Amino acid sequence: MPSRPYVFYGLNVVRALSIIGMLLVFSSSIVVMVSDIRAVNKFQHDAGSDNDACGYIGNSTVPNQPAGVFWAILNRLFVIFQVIFLILSEVSWPMAFFDRFFPVLGSQFGLGALGVFQGLIGATILSHHVDDFTLVSAFFLFSIGCLNMFLGLVFREHAKSKRSVRGRKESKAAVLPMHTGDTGASNFRSSLFGGKKVDDSEAGASPAGYGFGRQGEKRAGLKGFMINKPKETAPRYASRPPSTASIGSLLSVAESKTGSESSGTRKFRSSPTAI
Repeated sequence: MPSRPYVFYGLNVVRALSIIGMLLVFSSSIVVMVSDIRAVNKFQHDAGSDNDACGYIGNSTVPNQPAGVFWAILNRLFVIFQVIFLILSEVSWPMAFFDRFFPVLGSQFGLGALGVFQGLIGATILSHHVDDFTLVSAFFLFSIGCLNMFLGLVFREHAKSKRSVRGRKESKAAVLPMHTGDTGASNFRSSLFGGKKVDDSEAGASPAGYGFGRQGEKRAGLKGFMINKPKETAPRYASRPPSTASIGSLLSVAESKTGSESSGTRKFRSSPTAI
């Protein structure tokens, strides 16, 4: 059943905002990673300065601890790959991969899991001291994640099917029945004259239907259709049936004819006094 227009357009607007927010986070993560690398290079060049006492390297999100640069860069790479993964799920490509290997982002699940992932990414970025562009991008993504979680609670697993463009086109195209070109005549002829019914799997076609017999009437009754039996009436060109009076007159005429024929066949007998 196709979704209502305002639901379809509203969910697609949220999808577009979600993709825009993740693209902003993607670009801001690259900017932050580049700035962190520059700050680390400057920190190593100015070794022995007052920055050694700080918890973070100056003008960066890299902690001043063993392997801090590695974990900071790895965190940014994880954010970038997660955002790419979520963008692919939002554009529904390749949906067969998500349905098989990551079903919470597939077509059978709603938007709740997507909103949770977006909220976690936004909270991870907002937990560090970042520049204004990264701050706005992360806050925007976190807000969209909360909206997706709310829509997931409202529409549940039907959210992605209601916003699907391809599904809406198919539902509009399926309003009128389409002729498949198979009338089942080959199965009927083979079962009638050959004495063996052709299997539908061998013939490569589905059963034609239930026909006009008892099975068809039963199936139509289950769907709410009523098949009325036509009234038994004679055609207009048929002659009227004879009435009772005409039948009696015909019988009397037939009896009179029979009596006259029987009297004409009697033998002649002469009188004994005849000369």
